[in-house]
Formats: sequence, C-alpha cells, structure tokens
Amino acid sequence: MSGPVQGWYVLLVLAVTVERVAELVVARRNAAWTLARAGVEHGRGHHPVMVALHTGLLVCCLLEPVLVADRPFLPALGLPMLVLAVLAQALRWWCVTTLGPYWNTRVIVVPGARLVGAGPYRLLRHPNYVAVVVEIAALPLVHSAWLTATAFTLANAMLLTVRIRCENTALTQAVPA
Repeated sequence: MSGPVQGWYVLLVLAVTVERVAELVVARRNAAWTLARAGVEHGRGHHPVMVALHTGLLVCCLLEPVLVADRPFLPALGLPMLVLAVLAQALRWWCVTTLGPYWNTRVIVVPGARLVGAGPYRLLRHPNYVAVVVEIAALPLVHSAWLTATAFTLANAMLLTVRIRCENTALTQAVPA
C-alpha cells in the first residue's frame, strides 16, 4: 500500500483511533458521575470483548490493505464509505452529547432515572449502535478491506445481541415506567 490515498486512509484510521480514546476519557468521567449517584453496572463480562473487537477493527483496517491483500482504493466504493464513516461519527457524538453524563461505553444505570427521549433517541432506542454498525462496515471499505468489514460486522452482530439484551434488561429494571 503506497501513495497519497493510502496515506489519507492511514490518517483516517488514526483519527478514528484518537476519537475512540476521547470516547474512553468521556466514558471514564461519566462512569464516575453515574457511580457517585448510585449507578449500577451491568454486563461487565462483555465489555472487554467489546474493547477487543473495536481495537481489532482499527488494527485490521490497516493490516488488510497493507499486509494481507494490498487492497486498492476504489473511489466508487471508498468515497461513499468515507461519507458513511463520517456520518457514523457524527451520529455517535450526537448520542454522546444527548445523553450527557449518562452516556458510557459500559452499561451503568442510575436507578430511578428517566430514559432520555431527546435527540436521536426520539427516533430510535439505540441510535449509538446504528453508528457502530455503520462504522464497522464502512471504515474498512473506505480502502476495500472487505475481509475486515465482513469479519467484524459478523462479530459485532453477535456482540450486539448480548449488549442490547443487557442494556434493555438494565434499563427496564432501573428506569420508572
């Protein structure tokens, strides 16, 4: 993999990595806030798997085009996928700002708190996971890394079945009807 397009792709993946670190900083701050308000964490067992999946995605986004298959940049595929990846980031941060201190990478709920019904939560129960699904498919396809897109989409689908079930149960137990 060489050339200016590949360099931009590497910068894109690095920018997403920096964004993920920013998410972790926000999540840590928000976890302290919710736990200080008697927040209860659920689903601790799947969180390390989620971290590994998202870390692996970023690594494989660079490995597949470089070491595995020397994937080309195909503008007809890459440019729409770039738009989707950017829109996924925008949706993710819309979710983060809408939930404020309640947003987290962990499932921590404050008993008695009300569900947020503003922003993207007016439209969907789990809009952040829409962003995650789109990003996991789109980011590797910016540079034709279809093996990465396929493998991580399938792994994420399995993880999200556990995660969404955990989150729904936690919210049902903690939030008044």
